[in-house]
Amino acid sequence: MTTESSSKSRPGISTFKGEDRALRAGRLGTGGLLLSVLAATAPLMVVAGVMPTTFAVMGIVGQPLLFVVLGVVLVLFSVGYAEMSRHVHNAGAFYAYISRGLGGTAGASAALVALVAYNALQVGIYGIFGFEVSGLFGTYADLSVAWWIPALVAALVVGTLGWLKIDVNARVLGVLLIIEVALVVIFDIAAVSDPAAQGLSLHAFNPDTLSGAGIGTALCFCIAAFTGFEQAPVYAEETSRPHVLVPRVMFLAVSGVAVFFALSSWALTVATGPSAIVGEAQKQSAGLLFGLTEDRLGATFTDVLHFLFVTGMFAALLSFHNVVARYAFAMGREGLLPAAFGRTNSASGAPGTGSLLQTAVSVVVIAVFAIADDKPTGDPTEPVLHLFTWFGNIGSLGVILLMAAASASVVVFFVRRGAAGAQAWRLITSTLAGIALLVIAVYTVKDFDVLVGAGPDSSLSWVLPGIIGLAVLVGLAQGLVMRARSPEAHARIGLGNEAFQLEKAAEETP
Repeated sequence: MTTESSSKSRPGISTFKGEDRALRAGRLGTGGLLLSVLAATAPLMVVAGVMPTTFAVMGIVGQPLLFVVLGVVLVLFSVGYAEMSRHVHNAGAFYAYISRGLGGTAGASAALVALVAYNALQVGIYGIFGFEVSGLFGTYADLSVAWWIPALVAALVVGTLGWLKIDVNARVLGVLLIIEVALVVIFDIAAVSDPAAQGLSLHAFNPDTLSGAGIGTALCFCIAAFTGFEQAPVYAEETSRPHVLVPRVMFLAVSGVAVFFALSSWALTVATGPSAIVGEAQKQSAGLLFGLTEDRLGATFTDVLHFLFVTGMFAALLSFHNVVARYAFAMGREGLLPAAFGRTNSASGAPGTGSLLQTAVSVVVIAVFAIADDKPTGDPTEPVLHLFTWFGNIGSLGVILLMAAASASVVVFFVRRGAAGAQAWRLITSTLAGIALLVIAVYTVKDFDVLVGAGPDSSLSWVLPGIIGLAVLVGLAQGLVMRARSPEAHARIGLGNEAFQLEKAAEETP
């Protein structure tokens, strides 16, 4: 990929081969950026889905304490990650950071891992989304609708919204998120106001509740609930003051998510009683929250909660879609994908080609699982649940590895700049976070069969995490080939539009 030295650009606007190679700055403020990031955490999906599953499968009462522990680990991660964001403003976020510290070849590998991981996270949600919408049609309209029909409709709507201005997307996400969080808070208050026989017990925060062999796997379940907070730097180019807004939003997001999930999981234990939470979760599964709200808040509230459960998933779909589109844009701009991906929509400034790519991937995967679902025998929900669990855990593993690599990159970046002394405490926090994240990644791979509900001898236990491993290797190969064939392009990996601004400035210097 080469720079067109003859191209003209207006002062103050970052361009590469014209404005269609730069995302529009100033579109997001603190509120819009925070809402865009938090929507990916899908709070109601976590409270209604992840939490009961963790209680049921792992049998660990201390899930609220796990969210506190993970919150501390991710705050430690955010300290260095946020400081790095003051030096790197690139829609490629993770791979841009990793490139700056560990080099362009590692950055190319991280780029492909990020593209695969976030695509997997987004596409996986379509399975549970279609399943729940199909259930709503059956319950409230007495209609039998195949899960893949609402899933495909959602993919097309999300793809359309992905072409619009990011501030429009932020408003859609914001409305859905605020209502969703409000309803969960109402349940939390109701549970605390009307506890089970054991009263307002704090037993779930007792460290003794975390003993047992399942603690590592439980961490894998719970860390997936945080996925999304790390996305703030992806939107850096579309904020007016990225060096201020990105760190602020990251800390607000991770601390807010940790507190919210810790309190909400504690509220579940209060509503059932700590001694009964595991048994109730095993009995009711994803229906646990809805059963508890119906007892305390009535059928109408529970009906609304069911509907918001679906809209919350839609918000997460849109949030992850936007992230994938921006990663594709950044990779296209730097030669890691075809150049067409490095252009934006002239009308909205959105990364249109990346949006189309993500929509196409979603439609193809939904179609494959829909065909698998079209069989005369067997459990018809299996392809749906597999789509959600398989892809969700593939994506979570990829993000955990990216965070661990980013932690290492922060350390190397500041040491190479001769700032180890000035940044000592940030380097310590990044090192601690990186070690903790690697431990969680090891447990994730080790217990992948548990995470996806497969048998210990199932090939899925190595095939599914192997997808992330393959992305690592293919990305490394691409980086090595680029370094050999196009060292100038290799040197620009991770620099984003900054590289082309520097080249332009050099050309204009007499």
